Amino acid sequence: MKNKNHSSKYQSLLILLVIGFTFVGGSLFAQDISLTREKLNVIAKGILKDATFQFTDQKTGIKYTSTSQAPPDADLKIDSPYNDWRYWNGVLNIAMMNLANAMSDSSYKEFVHKNIAFTFDNYLFFKTRNQPEGKWNLPFGQFITMEELDDCGAMGGSVIEVFKNDKQERYEDYINKAADHILNKQVRLKDGTLVRSFPPKFTLWADDLYMSISFLSRMGELTGKKKYFDDAVKQVINFHKYLFNKNTGVMYHCWYSDVKKPGVAYWGRANGWAMLAQVDLLDKIPKNHPNRKLLIELLHQQIIGISRYQSSVGLWHQLIDKVDSYLETSCSAMFTYAIARAVNKGYIEPRYASIAKHGWIGIMTKILPDGKVEGVCAGTGTSDDLVHYYKRPTPLNDIHGIGAVILAGIELLKIPK
Repeated sequence: MKNKNHSSKYQSLLILLVIGFTFVGGSLFAQDISLTREKLNVIAKGILKDATFQFTDQKTGIKYTSTSQAPPDADLKIDSPYNDWRYWNGVLNIAMMNLANAMSDSSYKEFVHKNIAFTFDNYLFFKTRNQPEGKWNLPFGQFITMEELDDCGAMGGSVIEVFKNDKQERYEDYINKAADHILNKQVRLKDGTLVRSFPPKFTLWADDLYMSISFLSRMGELTGKKKYFDDAVKQVINFHKYLFNKNTGVMYHCWYSDVKKPGVAYWGRANGWAMLAQVDLLDKIPKNHPNRKLLIELLHQQIIGISRYQSSVGLWHQLIDKVDSYLETSCSAMFTYAIARAVNKGYIEPRYASIAKHGWIGIMTKILPDGKVEGVCAGTGTSDDLVHYYKRPTPLNDIHGIGAVILAGIELLKIPK
């Protein structure tokens, strides 16, 4: 109870501080910029401190910096979740690369390069291992399996970002393998829409717009090949067709192909993934692409829809349309980033900047003095009842939201005064 009260008092003080700094004529005071930079740096420095790049043998407790140092029968686990190969690590890697540029701090870029190399240097130790629930939950399990978009989309996007500066052949081989999986092997509906193979079979998840486009947009930019952009555009159009509700202005979490009906929930982070994906694509697609205008219009519709549900403190709810669900940090960060980015890149009018500014005020109250982030929903599958979403836990500093918080803060710094 003492820690909870301390956190509550801290958040109240921060709200008063930020409101005290607040906006004059739509501009940020210098104090706001300074506070934002401070928050971003404290998060990132905490990541650098906690990312140990080590393994621990669960049988002996001995630590290793490389699997080559461990005996063949060692039961190794990665010490830090920052160093694993999960889609949320991909988002974090991309955010840290952007932060390195925003803060002129090469240590953030070095972290990402080291993080990617850590997997490539060590995954073979686990490739031949088996466990009852399959390889997916092994260290670097998603790297090894590459069965779904979660396994290679966001992380593959971050490999492309590293490959731009470090053109190792093993990175190029992985990038080409991920491209082949997404274009030719990932299951799809008859109209080409990307879906998931596991039960309910062939379910369309809003999350997967980001899990695919975070890679496809970067692959199009890297290679200059139109097929990657065209597939990404197809996904945006089709995901809106299946998931976007024009009456509410937001997306359902999923669409079930077996019954040809949407799920029950307007889940916050699913909508956040979709908005991040659309901004990513607009950032990279050629300006003369025939569908660019339509992409901007679809993003505009979702931004207007999302904006209707922003709370008085700037954050959005776990279930977007349910004010009795908790205020959730990761979706709030994704919406804030997407809106701020759309303003800064000219995809939408500057008048929408105030929505992102209020969003960032709310997000800052969730960043503790040590850089840990509160209020991020844990990983969440689709469900046929809303109670599932209401009751999802929010572990302290859940990595699902950290990359998005960093991206949002960086983009807020760029909003014109």
